[in-house]
Amino acid sequence: MLLSPVRNRPIYQKPITYLGKPKIGAITVAVNYVFAFLRHIVPAMSTMTALPLEVLGLDPQFVDYAEALALQERTAADVAAGHSPGRVFLLEHRAVYTAGRRATDPTEYPHPTDGTPIIHVNRGGKITWHGPGQLTCYPILPLADPRNGIPLIKAIEATLIAAFADLGVRAKIVPHRAGVWLDAEPTAKLAQVGIHVAHGVSTHGFAVNCSLDPAVFRTFVPCGIRDAGVTTLSEVTGRRITPASFLPILRPHLTTMIERMVTR
Repeated sequence: MLLSPVRNRPIYQKPITYLGKPKIGAITVAVNYVFAFLRHIVPAMSTMTALPLEVLGLDPQFVDYAEALALQERTAADVAAGHSPGRVFLLEHRAVYTAGRRATDPTEYPHPTDGTPIIHVNRGGKITWHGPGQLTCYPILPLADPRNGIPLIKAIEATLIAAFADLGVRAKIVPHRAGVWLDAEPTAKLAQVGIHVAHGVSTHGFAVNCSLDPAVFRTFVPCGIRDAGVTTLSEVTGRRITPASFLPILRPHLTTMIERMVTR
């Protein structure tokens, strides 16, 4: 039985039988109810594929890298098994160095004296740093092409460039170098991007340098790039932009990107 979206009761209290010429008035009422029903249900259907952005912790509630990595792996297994449509995590890590699959040159590694761990991971790329002052995002998503993460990387880069523009920061992509870079000379990296794809599901993601001290990136060779530096949104704009203050700027752009990725 079709229910009225307005009064939540049957549209017709009893069946209507047309024995002769159609009753135009009754048809008009029925059509109006159908359109009202569609206006009620279509917006709800359009949001069914939207994934909420889950904030796991921002300063001072920093998240240990090992905990976030384990959560990514559990979530990816759920997505691959069809038990989850995907999840998107945002957070600020405690200080950690991560080494990707191509981090094979010992001269590029840091030598921390403060106990900061170095964790080897299965994402692409080489060595980077995560920690306070950096907004990290892990989109755990089913991919349209289960063996190709390039469309997701390009979507992330475009999303960050659009979000940076809202701050008046011009950014760009540098050919053959992952991440998002300041559109100026000399250029410097504003955000790191690196993902891993297995069983058609993405893990890892991106990190935006908001208010960290760029000096930490001079203690090693970030991403194996020796001829370009690293900068932050705070350094470029001349005002303090923390992960917490950048998140509302990023949110609408990231939400749009996620919706497009999961509905393709």
